[in-house]
Amino acid sequence: MINRIAENALKRLASQFPVVGITGPRQSGKSTLAKMTFPNKQYLSFDDKTLREIASSNPKDFLLAFPDGAIIDEAQKVPEIFDAVKYYVDSEKSEPGKYILTGSSQFKLKENMSDSLAGRVAFLKLLPFTIEELKSNKILAKNPYEAMIKGNYPPLHDVRRNFIPEDWFENYIDTYLDLDVKEHINISNLSLFKKFIQICATLSGQMLSMDSISRNLGVSAPTVKLWLSILESSYIIHFLEPDFNNLGKSLVKTPKMYFIDTGLLCYLLRINSVEQLILSPHKGAVVETFAISELLKYRTNLAKKPNLSFYRDLKGFEVDTIADWDHSFAIEIKSSSETEQKLSANTQKYLTLRNDSNAKGAVFYLGDLTCKINQIDYVSWKDWGNFTEIGK
Repeated sequence: MINRIAENALKRLASQFPVVGITGPRQSGKSTLAKMTFPNKQYLSFDDKTLREIASSNPKDFLLAFPDGAIIDEAQKVPEIFDAVKYYVDSEKSEPGKYILTGSSQFKLKENMSDSLAGRVAFLKLLPFTIEELKSNKILAKNPYEAMIKGNYPPLHDVRRNFIPEDWFENYIDTYLDLDVKEHINISNLSLFKKFIQICATLSGQMLSMDSISRNLGVSAPTVKLWLSILESSYIIHFLEPDFNNLGKSLVKTPKMYFIDTGLLCYLLRINSVEQLILSPHKGAVVETFAISELLKYRTNLAKKPNLSFYRDLKGFEVDTIADWDHSFAIEIKSSSETEQKLSANTQKYLTLRNDSNAKGAVFYLGDLTCKINQIDYVSWKDWGNFTEIGK
């Protein structure tokens, strides 16, 4: 069993709020995390039809059977349970961490918890494994290309199951369309939506153009906007907004779109081997997606907002990522395996423009050596999950 970095954040939230909701994409390990973090708490799954019928018929009496609270998995399958949880939280002034709610349908789970439990619930987003989690358990791929193709969803790293990524992602997409998109969003043309996801895959790492997607797909721009929100809400993609530090420059105002998992991205791009990835015109975008995803997971595992952006002015000068955390980091992402000073040229220029003594520079690259060159940290892909500790 792989220990999750997010466990500490889950314990922190559960020490303050009576209800904690664990959200995230399908198969990211939400139920496993809850059970590992609270091994003595009763675990209930509404996948069990009998349990589901009992709970829905009289949810308040059902919860009375668990005076110390419970982990309730697939909670969205019994919508009545949320008002019952609210009732006991309010009437008994429940102790922190009494109820841990998870579920695979993010739309219904978040909607019910936000409506019924506002002010009483904290949320933790759990995304797939990080580089650091795989590395600490000695199951990280030997080279970055293998790591990117396989992706980080937990079932693909279960040595007992030996899933082939291409087969697993085929079924993952079908399940996602059937159980999330079809049931909750009421999209009649699922094949068109699947084509939409594939088009989005070709645009990972690029500035978003809804008009372009609309033309390619033959649907309206408002429909594209709605469908993008579906992908974002279900943790398939996320957006990077432009940096707000103007620095006296005219800046672009369009966000960039990234997939959260490179395994899924490579599957949609029909990249199934190291050779195909190395030769692919999408190689740079996949590498950038890989690095950005790790930064995102670093923050969500702390239950903190990502605070990630990118910098680009109208003359084309760009820094791949700005991380405004305890320190600000200007980050360049490179698909090179060599440390060259020129790789950090844009980072150096940005730091000079920003003139912030607390800001730091970093370069993500595909080599194995982490080092410092002219005050810029060159961080190996293997160490990227913990790059904020480098150079302290």
